[in-house]
Amino acid sequence: MAKRRQPEPLPQRVRRFIEQHHLVPGRQRLLVAVSGGPDSVCLLKVLLELQKELDIELHVAHLNHQLRGAESEADAHYVSELARQAGIPVTIDRGEVKAYQARHHLSPEEAAREVRYDFLARAARSIGASRIAVGHTVDDHIETILMHLIRGTGIRGLCGLRPATAWGPTQNSLTIVRPLLEISREETADYCRHCGLVPRIDASNLSLSPLRNKIRHQLLPLLKSYNPQVAQALLRTARIAGDNLAFLDGECTLAWDEIIQEQEGILILDREKLSQLPPALRQNLLRMSIEKLLGNLKDIEARHIEEIMAALDKPAGKQISLPGGLTFSTGYTKYLLGRDPAALSPFPPLEGESPLKIPGETLLPGWQIAATIINQKQMAEEAKNPTARETNNLFTAYFDLDRSGDRLTVRPRRRGDRFQPLGLCQPKKLGKFMIDARIPHAWRQQVPIVCSPQQVLWVVGWRIDERVKVSESTRQVLRLEFKQH
Repeated sequence: MAKRRQPEPLPQRVRRFIEQHHLVPGRQRLLVAVSGGPDSVCLLKVLLELQKELDIELHVAHLNHQLRGAESEADAHYVSELARQAGIPVTIDRGEVKAYQARHHLSPEEAAREVRYDFLARAARSIGASRIAVGHTVDDHIETILMHLIRGTGIRGLCGLRPATAWGPTQNSLTIVRPLLEISREETADYCRHCGLVPRIDASNLSLSPLRNKIRHQLLPLLKSYNPQVAQALLRTARIAGDNLAFLDGECTLAWDEIIQEQEGILILDREKLSQLPPALRQNLLRMSIEKLLGNLKDIEARHIEEIMAALDKPAGKQISLPGGLTFSTGYTKYLLGRDPAALSPFPPLEGESPLKIPGETLLPGWQIAATIINQKQMAEEAKNPTARETNNLFTAYFDLDRSGDRLTVRPRRRGDRFQPLGLCQPKKLGKFMIDARIPHAWRQQVPIVCSPQQVLWVVGWRIDERVKVSESTRQVLRLEFKQH
């Protein structure tokens, strides 16, 4: 009878995982986040056993969230003693989670996470560590996949937790490593018992208030009643998604320099070149762009990417607000992604008042303006032509030439400007129109205004004046088209 194969010791499984994913380069200092629970205590104990083999120097970090009173104080004391007994340095601090939560309008879990990672980043930099080890297990991995599915995710969310991820701004990011990602929560508890360790138990993990706890205690048991192997199925899905994502990331990295320019914290995406990519690559490149500026995608859901995708074919001036204070705006030949609303304006700076050549072409800084006189039949043909997408947008307008006249100018808005927006029966202040049209304040002075000596005719990109619209009695049509150059 063949001998039953002995399971590989947990520390050696962890070492193999670390080496497979290059998580901990040798001769470096590694910050270990220890909450005092079974997972993080197991992580610390295993890393202590592997310390010489991996040739690393350990430093423990613990944040007292101050959410559980005396229990939180006891957790901090426990971690301090654990580090002292192991003979390794420890950094312990307090976090004002409730104040942070109120200030940023977050859930308690989100606030605690952000405060904790900010602390870990500070602690890592203070000791010269570029990597932070956390105790996430395969159970956390599975719960994260389900959490992403519930909240709405793309392929990146299906990957769940990765062995290593960057955290923080790209230029100053740290790496979060997860050496226990193939170890179960049950195994970490068993290992602690085997080593004679008695980790702290956080009673809040039993609460059904946080979504993760509902998934852990309610959803997963229910799914297992349908498929006892659901955990393996989810892990298989995550592996497939990871392989697909690696391919997409590689293709997007090759396309990055062709499509995207970086300029003072703003990403400028070439509109035409982006449109030539298949939708899957377009979506992934947008995610990579957002991650480049935010440092992570934790608040970015599939709906945010879908909203941007839907705006790609919209005329210039469309603006989308994203988590992290980012704004995506559509320009005539480019898209802009960044935090500064003024810099994200799709319009070139506009100064003074310039006459328009009618008919003819007028060149202004950043603008090329074509004026053509046509008849109603030609106008109708243009409107029907499906290939005239460039002409049938908000930067092309048609006027009754007899009503508009040909002594037209283009200028920025002025105090006291009024006009009668198309479809309305009475004039309104231009400033009020811009507010109602949700034109960002920082853009308003750059929006071109076409005027006659008597009135405002056109807020370029938005609306013409009702009184100069083409009607059945129109004899000649003035066609104006603005193009950026």
